[in-house]
Amino acid sequence: MKQTADFINEELIGQLLGEGWGASRQRVEEIIEKARGFKGLSPAEVATLIQVEDPDLLEKIYQTAKEVKEHIYGKRVVLFAPLYLSNECINNCLYCPYRHDNENIPRKTLSEEEIAEECKYIEEMGHKRIVIESGEHPGKTPIEYICNAMRKIYETTNKNGSIRRINVNIAATTVEEYKKLKEAGIGTYTLFQETYHRETYRKMHPEGPKADYDWHTTAMDRAMQAGIDDVGVGVLFGQYDYKFELVALMLHARHLEETFGVGPHTISVPRIRKAPGNALPHIPYAVDDASFKKIVAVIRIAVPYTGMIMSTRESAEARDEFIAMGISQISAGSCTGVGGYGEKIQDLKENKYHKDKTAQFKTHDNRSPEEIIQSICKAGYIPSYCTACYRQGRTGDRFMQLAKCGEIQNVCQPNAILTFKEYLMDYASPETRAIGETTIQEHIKQIKDPKIRELVIEELKKIETGVRDLYF
Repeated sequence: MKQTADFINEELIGQLLGEGWGASRQRVEEIIEKARGFKGLSPAEVATLIQVEDPDLLEKIYQTAKEVKEHIYGKRVVLFAPLYLSNECINNCLYCPYRHDNENIPRKTLSEEEIAEECKYIEEMGHKRIVIESGEHPGKTPIEYICNAMRKIYETTNKNGSIRRINVNIAATTVEEYKKLKEAGIGTYTLFQETYHRETYRKMHPEGPKADYDWHTTAMDRAMQAGIDDVGVGVLFGQYDYKFELVALMLHARHLEETFGVGPHTISVPRIRKAPGNALPHIPYAVDDASFKKIVAVIRIAVPYTGMIMSTRESAEARDEFIAMGISQISAGSCTGVGGYGEKIQDLKENKYHKDKTAQFKTHDNRSPEEIIQSICKAGYIPSYCTACYRQGRTGDRFMQLAKCGEIQNVCQPNAILTFKEYLMDYASPETRAIGETTIQEHIKQIKDPKIRELVIEELKKIETGVRDLYF
């Protein structure tokens, strides 16, 4: 029997926002103090914080978000790249250039040979993890195509480069097909809700399988029933009131945790960007920078265990700022079109702006991976290419148990250092290597356990002799 997404209760959301509006300063400070215990917040408490406008209280929220981020995730910033397999789509989502009514975009689906070629370009930038993206088209990109693409990606190498973790962002499907993704070696299954507001969802998705709100919203349930224990959720902010969307997102996270014992492994926070070929004359509920900053901070303290992802939709300045406030994963050197990485890399080398002819959205952080890495290091953080948890079985409830108590840092900090060392040895320019080596020495000092610290130093020596893929 088809599942109804009754865990998104719009009447309850309205009630919680109404009760949270105009909360006393004392109440807000009580919630912030609770967040400092690193145990998360209830949807009602989120409904209160997201409506705070007082500058002093907002600053306390931002500071708390930074404390929570560093307690759980430390100073690591995980890097990844998207790989768009196809822009063929049978849906007609108004905000997306891939919608089937858009006749002005060249349509393309990568062959296995083209997938391998794109992989080599991505590996040339030093990436070890990717997220594959595809439009929904059963005739062009059935689940067998996706699984074969994953197999091809995992087997494609470029010198010392290899992809060690594949996250998958494809349309909602059946338990049986999610099982096939599990067998193919999926890392995290990612699917954005776009909007949790039913009426807005109906207007934004007038045609195609994605028009079914309940089918789409319950996709994570089916994925987890199929054995995929790491799932990633998100909202495409700008379609409806962000306060409503955020509380709904928390209800979804609570539903997953109560039903499966595991909340979302990641939460993404994209904002709608204008793109040629979409059918929106304007962004209905555009989220300004100040509100967006509040969204990021509140999510971080409300769901402290989750990884937070920010794409190149946002500017370099915004991404640099939000890393301190909660973002733990960012894309770098992204190509948001189908089959464009070769041109992208050449344009980066020539310091030219790259325009993706088949892009799903316009990127605003157009720095090269090296420029992003240097910025991360100079801010006191360390880039990480780690994929160890996925390969060691630290997923689902095992990962959550470690994340919720902050113990995940005991393996993630050493693994960040080791994978960053690999990057410096294999891909970095002399300038980046010098900055990176200084960063590694600083972060070795932050490892609290002296035995682990010594082990890391020994493993770093092995990497210098040519050994690769070492992890805890």
